[in-house]
Amino acid sequence: MPEEKKYLYGPVPSRRLGRSLGVDIVPFKLCSLDCVYCQLGKTTEKNLERSDFIPVEAVLAELKEKLVAGLQADFLTIGGSGEPTLHSRLGALIDGIKKLTAIPVAILTNGTMLYKPDVRADCAKADVVLPSLDAGDEQTYQRINRPHTGLTIEKLVSGLCAFRDEFSGQIWLEVFLIDGFNTDNHQIAKIKEAIDRIRPDKVQLNTAVRPTTEPGIKALDPERLRAIAQQLGENCELIADFSSARQGGNFQARAEDVLSMLKRRPCSLSDISAALSITPNEALKYITLLQQQGAIDSQNKDGVIFFSKQIAD
Repeated sequence: MPEEKKYLYGPVPSRRLGRSLGVDIVPFKLCSLDCVYCQLGKTTEKNLERSDFIPVEAVLAELKEKLVAGLQADFLTIGGSGEPTLHSRLGALIDGIKKLTAIPVAILTNGTMLYKPDVRADCAKADVVLPSLDAGDEQTYQRINRPHTGLTIEKLVSGLCAFRDEFSGQIWLEVFLIDGFNTDNHQIAKIKEAIDRIRPDKVQLNTAVRPTTEPGIKALDPERLRAIAQQLGENCELIADFSSARQGGNFQARAEDVLSMLKRRPCSLSDISAALSITPNEALKYITLLQQQGAIDSQNKDGVIFFSKQIAD
């Protein structure tokens, strides 16, 4: 029986990056933020210290196997279930990837670590960096992103500005909008000021179309998102997926694997991840699709959400 893959997942369809092979290099939910809208639940440990969490050589060995097997992907995306810039050998990983393949490398990051010169140097080795900015002032930053005590909104924006000055590749800045949190005209104007300082190549608007860590997180409708996009400038686009049930064949087939499990017994997100050897992030995508289709139910048991196949009347 072949050895399980531990660090790579997919390729999976991505609205931002096409067909994306995920590379997960930090422990689950190790992050510098604890965002109210996160799909993966509360941050287990807020951290700003970089460490060699996962052996780069093992990740590259898995990638080599994938390439030999005929990998087809638009991007190799370093992200996964925590903040990837916390890995101290991120630059070495990207160097190793570049020696193996011409597939471009993207980094999904919250951007908070870019105030550190070594993090900027590592991220500059990628082709596309996709950081986040969800607030225009400190109060809103604290309310939405709940950062590590060593972080401020100015430290985030200044780090992004410094990275823009040093990085010749693409920066695609995600702005996650939550109704009642960061969507009034004053806040949008503040976010626009920060965007003008950062000078990203794209601004991509997202909202809470999937389950979130905290209850009461409301998505914006597409019309309101389009109106805000016009306020933020011509390089702004919508990436929120209001129709994620319409996915490609491979995605649908994997969702059927999840449904097959849930026909037999209720499972938590971690149960599904372990059984199918996928990341919690990927498992959540399939759960969300099945919920939108009305195929599964959920219930809270002692603080843990369990999913099960919906029983027909």
